[in-house]
Amino acid sequence: MTNRRTLLLAALLLFPTLASAQNFPAKLIVPFPAGGPNDIIARVIGQRMSELSGQPVLIDNRGGQGGVLGTDAVSKAAPDGYTIAISSAGALAISPSMERVAYDTLNDLTPVTLVATVPEMLVVATNVPAKDIAELIALAKAQPGKLNFASSGPGSLPHLAGELFKLTAKIDIVHVPYRGAAPAVNDLLGQQVQMTFLDLPVLLPQVKAGALRPIAVGSAERSPTAPDVPTTTEAGFADLRIENWYGMVAPKGTPKEIVTALHDLATKAMADPAVKEKLAAQGATLVGDEPEHFRTFIADETKKWAKVIKDAGVETAK
Repeated sequence: MTNRRTLLLAALLLFPTLASAQNFPAKLIVPFPAGGPNDIIARVIGQRMSELSGQPVLIDNRGGQGGVLGTDAVSKAAPDGYTIAISSAGALAISPSMERVAYDTLNDLTPVTLVATVPEMLVVATNVPAKDIAELIALAKAQPGKLNFASSGPGSLPHLAGELFKLTAKIDIVHVPYRGAAPAVNDLLGQQVQMTFLDLPVLLPQVKAGALRPIAVGSAERSPTAPDVPTTTEAGFADLRIENWYGMVAPKGTPKEIVTALHDLATKAMADPAVKEKLAAQGATLVGDEPEHFRTFIADETKKWAKVIKDAGVETAK
């Protein structure tokens, strides 16, 4: 009975006109095109939120500028709980240091909860004679400036992951940016570049097929979907912790009771075993923290990547 009352309260707070507009939908903005990790996570969570609240949750894909455009849209939405977003590390913590964006993450958005983390995996082309990080670093040091690392674009998490690798291992490898993960993987398969960091689910099919060699994952613990791949911490590089992450945010000024209702509904959805199973298959680990903890997490991630950008001398558009 307590759970039913909690969910009813959440629905009433989240959808203030529930009594007079039974089918009034909430809008969950996904700042990327359909089919990617952000979209998959949002759709699974949004569907379960809809089932729990009894109200429609419509997915609104607004891709563009690495998630910035969709994230900006929610920052400008009315703070009534009807428009929220599940956005990514790039749009929330990296882009504000890389380019001019129209929002300030912690001033123009209200953190609700960290939804999920997805580790970045370091892989090499099969013609690279390195089986682990130590061998890869040794190879890079023996050939300074000769090895390339691909990324999904300038200022992307894979780009900054490579820069952090360079700084941490004190190696000279060359960044080759692509317009997205798919062309980067294609050239890696074609052995035109030697290595990349990308979201684990993007690389896993090629790794399982033996077309790419896994070196390490950037999470604190080994991934259940790639249990044989060591972590960067195991390899002796605890500072090379690199995970993509996705979090729920609402517009600035959203009333505390609505933020609480959103948080409770989202974390209830994330606790569902079926939801966990679906997203674990995507390499995602569900989190579900408190709004203030998520705010601190965003601030820490912003500082971390801003330092990498500065220390690596990454060119920005600011």
